[in-house]
Amino acid sequence: MLKRLKAGKSGEGYIDVVVLILCAMLVIGFAVKVLPVFIAKHNLDTYATELVREAEITGQVGNATSTRAEILSERLGISPKVSWSKTGQIQLNEEVTVTATLKMDIGFGGLGSFPVELTAQATGKSEVYWK
Repeated sequence: MLKRLKAGKSGEGYIDVVVLILCAMLVIGFAVKVLPVFIAKHNLDTYATELVREAEITGQVGNATSTRAEILSERLGISPKVSWSKTGQIQLNEEVTVTATLKMDIGFGGLGSFPVELTAQATGKSEVYWK
């Protein structure tokens, strides 16, 4: 009878399954918190690229780019801080650079918050000749 009790290891697999499920849930929880940061980075890159394209087409940084920034903020759901290398009229083939910065918070349960600053930069050349 004692040999049967010692030889029986029927409950050993349950602990392995519980640990495996716990690890899988932690990985899924981490992914749910981190993946939105990658999506926001992609949106920020798109924001900067389209904003500099507007400056290229209009040949200036001013009302048109501000209007475009508002439209992009509404459409993409982000409101980054925008800074330009130049303002006003930009002569033909002069470069202009836009830098968009967005702060995001990665928090994982009760472990605290981890602020992350995302930055996107785009450069373009004016397509307008100003007399």
